[in-house]
Amino acid sequence: MKNSTITSLILVLFCLSINSTIYAQYISSVTTPDSSISIITDENLVNVKYANMIKGENIKKHLDILASDAYEGRETGEAGIKMAATYIAKYFASLDFPTIGDDNTYFQKVAFTTTKWNETEMFIDGVRYKHLWDYLSFPTSNAHIPFIGTTEIIYAGFGIESDSYNDYKGLDIKDKVVMIYEGEPLNSDSVSWVTGTTEMSDWNDAKKLRLAKEKGAKLVLLISSNLKEMLNKNRRFLLGPRLAVGDARNAVIPFANHAYISPTTAQKIWGKKQKDIIKSRDNSKNKGKVKSVKIDRNFAIRMDKYIDVLEGENILGYIEGTDLKDELIVVSAHYDHIGMKNKDVYNGADDNASGTSTVLEIAKTLLEAKKNGEGPRRSVLCLLVTGEEKGLLGSEYYSENPVFPLENHVANVNIDMIGRTDIKYKDNPEYIYVIGSDRLSTDLHKINEEANQKYSQITLDYTYNDENDPQRYYYRSDHYNFARKGIPAIFFFSGVHEDYHMITDTADKIMFDKVQKVGRHIFQTTWELANRDKRIVVDGEVK
Repeated sequence: MKNSTITSLILVLFCLSINSTIYAQYISSVTTPDSSISIITDENLVNVKYANMIKGENIKKHLDILASDAYEGRETGEAGIKMAATYIAKYFASLDFPTIGDDNTYFQKVAFTTTKWNETEMFIDGVRYKHLWDYLSFPTSNAHIPFIGTTEIIYAGFGIESDSYNDYKGLDIKDKVVMIYEGEPLNSDSVSWVTGTTEMSDWNDAKKLRLAKEKGAKLVLLISSNLKEMLNKNRRFLLGPRLAVGDARNAVIPFANHAYISPTTAQKIWGKKQKDIIKSRDNSKNKGKVKSVKIDRNFAIRMDKYIDVLEGENILGYIEGTDLKDELIVVSAHYDHIGMKNKDVYNGADDNASGTSTVLEIAKTLLEAKKNGEGPRRSVLCLLVTGEEKGLLGSEYYSENPVFPLENHVANVNIDMIGRTDIKYKDNPEYIYVIGSDRLSTDLHKINEEANQKYSQITLDYTYNDENDPQRYYYRSDHYNFARKGIPAIFFFSGVHEDYHMITDTADKIMFDKVQKVGRHIFQTTWELANRDKRIVVDGEVK
């Protein structure tokens, strides 16, 4: 991956909040099929015949293996997921799928950069302060500088330089440790001294840190009153290794090294200069006048960063179509999970051995149809992706490096956790949550609804398709990396249960009758997408 791409990735990782705009609502109701109309069961119909070949017992055979202790929770980059990838590839080979991957294999090789702190701690006059308690710092947006020390810290207001307001006027911060506030100075009427209006400027943390790097700052300390909230939002990035797509070992970090500190920690640094700094801050707000303050303090921070590259694989099961073979339907599921902690195995039977095993059964059925001369008109790629649990990384890689031209991708059908029930449906397993079906294509939504009424008649619940869904499931599985590219995507999901991401998500709890019924429904929707005369319309907007 090019450094420019890695830099863009770092910018994305750095952003800690997303501004959202409220749009018209997508469907968020529940569709109950008309049970007075009989389900079509005539196996003289090709789609019915092949849908009925999808068997819960066959799905179980795959799932029992993939979710076994031997596969160690299928952690990205670890031995267990390599075993899972080998198992899936051997299965495809046993059915004579064509090898369309790298080096004439079933694999699309994916590189991941893993980043974490080897060690980070802060000292003020020899007193140790704790990471994630007194301060926090993101390894992905800081350079590896094992030790930074100083006897002088410069308070520089808000760290802004503009025509109307300038914290750096007459101030040289080269090789200095600088302390600034987040945000920008506002007067008592909430008017910004930068914009001259109540509209805020674009001086966010990232812009301030780029400027500080240009000016040669050694380190920036950002005073934040939201340290706890920032930690809660970014806990998984801060408590463990962060994986990102590509090789970022030589990436240029566009920001000055920095750490977020609490107001309490800031006051420890200020010492006797506290009154001067508060007066300077208040003058910035009330009068738009800037005055830096020099703080004499023995200060040090360790920023010893670990960075390495792991290899992973997406797995490709390809069924070539007939007269419309240049167009492609992708049926996807992630096959990774969260691995082991100590000696406990997080088997991930529902998440997502259930989806992976269903895709394997669908792939086998589609290939059988092709061998019998009854295969799909459009090509179908059964795509098992890695790194979903680390941030949808495998599907991100595929969407940026597609095996076939992206414009030829008609739709994505994504399966993630379909083997259990949640509390809402504990007494009615014949349901599935549907997410994204109407976001980009009204055709896709109608096809799924019609397939359900004709062949499946399960409850379709669109609760999590609500644009204001607080769980944001639309953004949390691999279909999103297709949707963000403008490819209509539909996500099938049975909801979260008490064993989600627990060591108790085991194969013995999977409801294979449910998986079979949902799997057959997904097959019917996929079959219609692959065989209809016209490509589905894209009449929605990527947001």
